[in-house]
Amino acid sequence: MKYSLKITALFAAASMVLPIIPANACTSLLLPTANDSHVYGRTMEFGFDLESQAGFVPRGLEVTAQGPKGLAGKSWTTKYAVIGVNALEMAMVVDGMNEKGLAGGILYFPGYAEYTDVKDAVDGEALAPWEFLSWALTNFATVEEVKEAISEIQVVGVVLPALKMVPPFHYTLHDANGNSIVIEPTGGKLVVYDNPYGVMTNGPDFPWHVTNFQTYVKMTPLNAPPLKVAGQTITNLGQGSGWLGLPGDSTPPSRLIRALAYSMTTNPKPSGIESVRLVEHIMNNFDIPYGFIQDKSGEHFDYTQWTTIADIGTGSYYIKTYDNPNLMEISFSDFDLDADAPVTKKIETDLTAPKLFE
Repeated sequence: MKYSLKITALFAAASMVLPIIPANACTSLLLPTANDSHVYGRTMEFGFDLESQAGFVPRGLEVTAQGPKGLAGKSWTTKYAVIGVNALEMAMVVDGMNEKGLAGGILYFPGYAEYTDVKDAVDGEALAPWEFLSWALTNFATVEEVKEAISEIQVVGVVLPALKMVPPFHYTLHDANGNSIVIEPTGGKLVVYDNPYGVMTNGPDFPWHVTNFQTYVKMTPLNAPPLKVAGQTITNLGQGSGWLGLPGDSTPPSRLIRALAYSMTTNPKPSGIESVRLVEHIMNNFDIPYGFIQDKSGEHFDYTQWTTIADIGTGSYYIKTYDNPNLMEISFSDFDLDADAPVTKKIETDLTAPKLFE
């Protein structure tokens, strides 16, 4: 008999009540490879330790989502196996990739997420905000399939007991064909946006970010030419003058502009470790050290807890953490895709640097 999973809460394993701390710094992007594939990368920032684990979800798993009080949640049987990362020992992922190359993540969306009201929920169609990604990855192979099935579900404003709040999320998905979408709960419904740029951060909503791109149309990877003034020649101060004005702060709009800049200028490499390392270098630019972002009390706030990279062409998924900065690989070949139960593994801390000379 197959393992049956009842999703009760994202942080069901946590017995303590965690503080309500905004997390506004997740960054994601999709990069093409030289052989017409793609690599997806993202960072996860949060204000307290998510205790994330690497995870695997098999095919054929019977899943029942947590519906709002008094109504049944959505039930389904997983069609595709998934590898990814969870939070606080939950059974499903907050970021991951399935065996068909559909990859994506949950990103924070504070101040903008507008879920279906509990009173408007339909029995058997509801998902809690933290369940949407697992539903998508375990059921569909492409973003077009997700778009076609969106009408079959509702993401309902269910309170997450550990946070004492309804967590505000939106979602990004990419497939093996290089297609990307952003899904945002707006006005009680899920709104899907095609995302040809492949980049996403947090709020405001996706159309706002696209409009904001127009502010930066003069930026270029080419250095600025000399300027003639009063018969004098003024040259730039060094490399990178074409990007003068590129925002360097950690707000969601600024990070999205930087993600777009890196995505549009990199020299593609073949699928495999070359492309993975390229995306790793790009994602390093969004790394937030502990203490860089603080609240008014001066206490530490968001920091980059982990970075993941999904090589869609090879089916390999990588993770590095704040306390273990070396990329670690997870592959579908590591598992029986028709196993009876999910698998999770703690990511061990390792701050040591390997010796160059023994």
